[in-house]
Amino acid sequence: MYMQNDHDLNPYLLLTPGPLSTTGSVKEAMLKDWCTWDAEYNELVQTIRSKLVQLATNKPDCYTTVLMQGSGTFSVESVIGTVIPPEGKLLVLTNGAYGKRMVEIAGRIAINTVEISCGEVGFPDLKNLEETLQFDKDITHVAVVHCETTTGMLNPIREIGEIVTRYEKTYIVDAMSSFGGIPMDVDELSIDYLVSSANKCIQGVPGFGIIVAKKDELASCKNQARSLSLDLYDQWETMEQKHGKWRYTSPTHTVHAFYRALQELEEEGGAAQRFERYQTNQRTLVEEMRKLGFQTLLPDDQQSPVITSFHYPDLQLFDFQSFYRRLKEEGFVIYPGKVTDHETFRVGNIGTITPDDMKAFAEAVKKHQYWMTEMVR
Repeated sequence: MYMQNDHDLNPYLLLTPGPLSTTGSVKEAMLKDWCTWDAEYNELVQTIRSKLVQLATNKPDCYTTVLMQGSGTFSVESVIGTVIPPEGKLLVLTNGAYGKRMVEIAGRIAINTVEISCGEVGFPDLKNLEETLQFDKDITHVAVVHCETTTGMLNPIREIGEIVTRYEKTYIVDAMSSFGGIPMDVDELSIDYLVSSANKCIQGVPGFGIIVAKKDELASCKNQARSLSLDLYDQWETMEQKHGKWRYTSPTHTVHAFYRALQELEEEGGAAQRFERYQTNQRTLVEEMRKLGFQTLLPDDQQSPVITSFHYPDLQLFDFQSFYRRLKEEGFVIYPGKVTDHETFRVGNIGTITPDDMKAFAEAVKKHQYWMTEMVR
């Protein structure tokens, strides 16, 4: 059963890729205080970890879940900084800001890294990937972002995984904005480490990240971490040996909210049903916006159901900040563009929103569009 957004607690809808609008029951879960040492709380952590593995794969015995304090980027850095040995080399496929961020993380902690950049609106070059792996034998790990929210592009992680597996490399996927909202099986996709966040498609609130890891891979990473607080292996070992205990203070309120969000994901019908709703949201949004003359940045076959980038309208006096402010007054918050060479804004399609919300948003844009037209005249 889909849990409707509580508009009394939300003066506006967050049409963003996370944080996003959550249900009233998720918010309510944060109204109590919890102790990090309490056995009941740690059992809840263990339940969450088990549910996440089951969400990620049909072979749960081969995988484990580690929860890591902080934003999703903290978890990405914990993986990159822990699983790549001193003599290792990382290849990152990039076509947006979040792939670039992985390159920057690796550079900050002195990991030997090669980047295959396809530009901000380019599709990953699989031929270049294969040729690079064929000739550069020093590469040990390959990383890519699944849903690149810079543009909204959905990258071909299955095809990339097939190449990575063929060359026997370790595969890291940043599924920050897709896990829980797009059906996937990490074992079928040959993913060794998948990274996501509490406040994305599972529809929790910010506070911690999620790493789904192949047990055999993670077990070989002891004493490799380049950070104390972001030591993925030590975090995993502590959670395993102390039955859900975090090494350092955990975001207890966020954890309880996340547990409720996981229950609501199951009530909705799992990732497959949530994907259907998100996809319908996205298609409805695009259909309504195209009626108003707006053009999408990406072709439909490369577009994810998570977030959609639109070109600025062809109006000389269009001002994004004014556009943003007026839409917020109408009850909708959107994202500015993040693409360097195109003037765009972005609209998120995930969270506790429905196709009717997308239609209402388009009506608000239409109302504002009349105002912009008057300005141009």
